[in-house]
Amino acid sequence: MSQNADLTLSRPKAPALPTLRLPRPSIHALVVGGVFTLLALPLVATLGYALATSWGATLLPDGLTLKWFLELWSTPRFQLAFARSMLVTLGALVLSLVLVVPVAFLAHTRYPRLDAWMNGLVLVPFAVPPVVSSVGLLQLYAGGPLPLVGSPWILIFTYVTIALPFVYRSVANSLRTIDVKSLMDAAQLLGATPFRAFFLVILPNIRIGVQVAVFLSFSFLVGEFVFANMLVGTRFETLQVYLNNMRGASGHFTSALVITLFLFTLLLTWLGNRQAGHAIAKDANA
Repeated sequence: MSQNADLTLSRPKAPALPTLRLPRPSIHALVVGGVFTLLALPLVATLGYALATSWGATLLPDGLTLKWFLELWSTPRFQLAFARSMLVTLGALVLSLVLVVPVAFLAHTRYPRLDAWMNGLVLVPFAVPPVVSSVGLLQLYAGGPLPLVGSPWILIFTYVTIALPFVYRSVANSLRTIDVKSLMDAAQLLGATPFRAFFLVILPNIRIGVQVAVFLSFSFLVGEFVFANMLVGTRFETLQVYLNNMRGASGHFTSALVITLFLFTLLLTWLGNRQAGHAIAKDANA
């Protein structure tokens, strides 16, 4: 008995297995993860419904298909609404750049007080609700010498005011990063006119700010609904108005439309942020 006890005491102990300890998530990660899940859950459900052949009372869809996306892109009414949205948005962006870039240049070089006025003016689109602005525009352009209500022109001019804050701030910030006066003086000493110096010297140096303004404004304008619905409605059906008019159609079809608009806007926003990131990295390395 005592001999067995000695053998037990002299047996070497097995090495302890290492315990796997998972890192405890911080409260910040939990909050961010919860918010992200809350925001992503409706999109995931919409994407699942857009890809489902049918989804009734079961937890998961009966099958997956791309039928609704193919049907969406083969619908002439959707194609026309997509083309109209692109036409109005691009027209508003071109007009915004033509009007705002020279103003920002003059405010930065010759008329500093103009910058203070523009800083107040860019806040107006955020201060006045779109419904109030739409009622005012309807009363102003429903008749008289310029009956623009129902035409794409009123939408283009209205979108210019919406894009004004994005375009002016981006261009003004880009102008502050370069020595505009020295560049203009150097170009004019070499024989260039002020107009030529602006296009060949200044504009290439602020191209990143212009690109950021275009991408951000485009991603915002392509999803605009209130002005499009109140000022033109079905007389010039854009994407958002088309989505509103199709809400009574198949849920799978409208889900495919929502996901398409979301991915398109997400792509444009990513391109805008990517350009901004490159601009910041370039300024940091300079």
